[in-house]
Amino acid sequence: MAMTRLRDAHVHVWSSDHSRYPLAPGFAPGDLWLPCFTPQDHERIACAQLPMNLVQMTWYGVDHRYILDLIAADPERFTGTGIVPAICDVSMPRPDRAMLALAEGGIRAFRLRGRAAQPPREHAAEEWLGHEAYQRMFACAGDAGLALSFLCAPSDLPEIGRMCQRFPHTAVILDHCGGVRVRDSMIDSGELRLLTSLSRQHRVFVKFGPVHGLASRTTAATSADSADSADSARLIADTLPLLRATVDAFGADRVLWESDLGGPIQMQHAEHDFHRCLDLVRTADFLNMEQQEQILGGNAQRLLWNR
Repeated sequence: MAMTRLRDAHVHVWSSDHSRYPLAPGFAPGDLWLPCFTPQDHERIACAQLPMNLVQMTWYGVDHRYILDLIAADPERFTGTGIVPAICDVSMPRPDRAMLALAEGGIRAFRLRGRAAQPPREHAAEEWLGHEAYQRMFACAGDAGLALSFLCAPSDLPEIGRMCQRFPHTAVILDHCGGVRVRDSMIDSGELRLLTSLSRQHRVFVKFGPVHGLASRTTAATSADSADSADSARLIADTLPLLRATVDAFGADRVLWESDLGGPIQMQHAEHDFHRCLDLVRTADFLNMEQQEQILGGNAQRLLWNR
């Protein structure tokens, strides 16, 4: 598959120009994972100028000017995932209205966090997405052809599934495999069942990544150079069964490859690991070429560039 047909479904970008793009109140430059991460940094690692979905950084709050400026400059290359406040102690615009306003600037998805990140509410129940504001977001996304993108833990998946049943026409994306991970080459069967159970909801999609961060080992390494390039390659290879289980459940047409470059889990050897993460899909013997193309770009184009 040619690099020109790839699309990265999940990239974090931010600028070092804090005068033009100021940090939200409460954030300082020392809070940033890196001084900056820009599309040019992504291009340097990928060795190509790829289309990418730009995920709004927390330290910009709801000020989307940086990713909106990038999208406006090249809407064929860039799309965005934004943040709107759903529940807040102060008066804010209704989340559905904020979504529609941002969609005019090319933002096609909106990120929500799992229950652990929700603000405390009186009489909070298991149905933590039952608040009217979340219902508005689900309805708006379904009506306007937008998507809701969840950063969540496996324990959040049943409640997300409940809302998907209520709003079957709303596209929902589970970032980072819905929180399912590979530990010591094993996938927790209970977590995997929670993830694959959502495959019955036909508008649920899964972002597969960050491939370099989906696997870990708790056993002590026997080599002093355990973080070397070969170890990175082994950890990336450990994620292949998770890819297969995800594709088996959801189908290749509902899985999106993401690098999560700029994210909190840095690649040990970016110049090699980025391409190893791609090659995991490209060389998977259970995927034909059409399925590889869907996962590595086609699905993202259909879901996140559908202007």
